[in-house]
Amino acid sequence: MKKITLTIFLFAFAIISYSQDQTTFILVRHAEKADDGTRNPPLNEMGKERANYLSDLLSRQEIDGLYSTPFKRTMETLQPIADQQGLEIKNYDPFAKGEWLQTIVEKHGNGTVIISGHSNTIPALANALLGEEKFEQWDESDYSNLIFIVATEVGKGKLVRLKF
Repeated sequence: MKKITLTIFLFAFAIISYSQDQTTFILVRHAEKADDGTRNPPLNEMGKERANYLSDLLSRQEIDGLYSTPFKRTMETLQPIADQQGLEIKNYDPFAKGEWLQTIVEKHGNGTVIISGHSNTIPALANALLGEEKFEQWDESDYSNLIFIVATEVGKGKLVRLKF
């Protein structure tokens, strides 16, 4: 069933991303985190499995940039992709939306970037890219959203949303 869903997604994504000079944003909340009592916990075992699954899911996609907030859980979510594609994870300020996102569009035109964030920051980034308030903060227990947005400029993106 997951392969059928992925095939349908890839077909839909190909349709919306046909235009040239578009940046593809893949937005993901960090995977499941450990409950270690700190403000900066790593991923737990389920989170590590989800991070590896995400890497497998995107293994045939050429990725041009990986961006993460400077927390263990967000960076560990992207680490399998970084290892697989030989990329460095760059940190970003999750509250600097507009200018930072436009810089990414300009830097990675015709490319694909993955941004890992949090239940409150990824919906806000998606809204900024789309130019509308489509997403609210996600529930603390929701780790399964995978958002694809294709944009030539911030505020005019096209959306495909999956659960993984």
